[in-house]
Amino acid sequence: MTNPRPEPSQPYDALLLLGFGGPEKPEDVVPFLENVTRGRGIPRERLAEVGQHYFQFGGRSPINDQNRALIAALEADLAEQGIDLPVYWGNRNWEPYLTDTVRRMTEDGRRRVACIATSAYSSWSSCRQYRENIADALAEVPEAPRIDKIRWFAHHPGFVAANVDTTLAALRDLPDEVRDEARLVFVTHSIPTKMNDESGPTGGEYVEQHLATAAAVAAGVAEATGTEHAHELVYCSRSGSPRTPWLEPDVNDRLEELAAEGVRAVVLVPVGFVSDHMEVVYDLDTEALATASKLGVEARRAGTAGVDPRFVAALRELALERPIEQCPAHCCLPRTSA
Repeated sequence: MTNPRPEPSQPYDALLLLGFGGPEKPEDVVPFLENVTRGRGIPRERLAEVGQHYFQFGGRSPINDQNRALIAALEADLAEQGIDLPVYWGNRNWEPYLTDTVRRMTEDGRRRVACIATSAYSSWSSCRQYRENIADALAEVPEAPRIDKIRWFAHHPGFVAANVDTTLAALRDLPDEVRDEARLVFVTHSIPTKMNDESGPTGGEYVEQHLATAAAVAAGVAEATGTEHAHELVYCSRSGSPRTPWLEPDVNDRLEELAAEGVRAVVLVPVGFVSDHMEVVYDLDTEALATASKLGVEARRAGTAGVDPRFVAALRELALERPIEQCPAHCCLPRTSA
């Protein structure tokens, strides 16, 4: 006899951290990229070329260790709050795979699980696709628990506060003579413009949410320093067909323009990411900082929220709020024909 799915009013008996996944060693790189690009018909040789970003860092993505650290921080936060909940971990594209984790939770007798995805904004790739991953995993596992994914959370004060502090630290590291004039360049992952147009319940929310979070962080910096810094949003990690429009400007292109405008210092704030994974350590620490150096622009990269206690507490609060606030059913769905 099949166990009925728990009602929304029932308490959670576990948390699930749902991540993108990443290779752990060089031989994992191409299989991992095959998982990421499955169905797109990209030749293996091309994937090996793309994988050079990973090979420069020993063939190991930092994202898995960062998720392990986040799980440990969540467990410590829960214990401090007197909350007895196990934290599980599953990934979309690499071990531990989500379906295997759902199977493990089922075997452990879990019946209702709150899911935290490691992405703070609305769009198909950063939110809706995780919901579809959950649905696919539940369909694969008999007697699987109910899993409720939390909504986007980039506006949460804990996330904003963590980014304010990392930005302040980066500003302090700039030379005195350019610190007050430094431009805050907020960076996130580019997506196709059509995906942005379809993001959120009404469309365009991927960009709108980033702009609102960037403005909140910039305001926090101004309050702390007494100096208002000009700020803007740029993008990194564009991929896919060059014929498909993606969000612009690219961070490197914008640095070229800023240098030509006479800007002498920037702080790159990776507000689109919750931890220092590959898009941060390669696209910003390697490429963008090299571009700034070539241009003679003083540049520092702010940290990500990572395991900042305020961010960790925010995730716990979002996962355990009653009732949990989830995305609407129609959120981030296509609204026009391709």
